[in-house]
Amino acid sequence: MSLTVEKLDKKISTLQKELNILRSFVIGIIEKKDKEGEYKPEFIKKILKLASEKASATFLNKKTFLRKLQD
Repeated sequence: MSLTVEKLDKKISTLQKELNILRSFVIGIIEKKDKEGEYKPEFIKKILKLASEKASATFLNKKTFLRKLQD
């Protein structure tokens, strides 16, 4: 399989982005905080619980979304 310089540059760029994301993730786990500060364990549990529940509404377009916000 031969790669052109452009394809190789694109693959390297993608790998660099993925590495940055992984590095940020690992540092976040090790330090248990992010740029904004530390998250409380109770908050994390609450958000994960809410994320696992079925959505209470579905928005098909921006009009229905804005209407729901105004209610």
